[in-house]
Amino acid sequence: MAATPESKVKDKVKKILKEYGAYYAMPVASGYGHAGIPDILACYKGQFLGIECKANGGKPTALQLSSLKQIDDAGGVSMVINETSIPYLVAVLDFLKGDKREH
Repeated sequence: MAATPESKVKDKVKKILKEYGAYYAMPVASGYGHAGIPDILACYKGQFLGIECKANGGKPTALQLSSLKQIDDAGGVSMVINETSIPYLVAVLDFLKGDKREH
């Protein structure tokens, strides 16, 4: 089975999180879970991250945006990542690591 464009983004995000030594989990969508939860929940250097992965051109749903806002409101970091915005994830992780260089 060929990988979808979104699954390729998820694989890249997971690879980067592993390289940084971040904890992450991918909640399984089911009828018993919380609707709109981000694709990847992570923790790095004490910071909670909610990461919604999209294929280029993909947009988060209203429920996903609501969940991302709740993460921000609770003091976490939320983001929508696609193929072209992967450098943003790296910049956030570098910042949290303490590497404050200009990106």
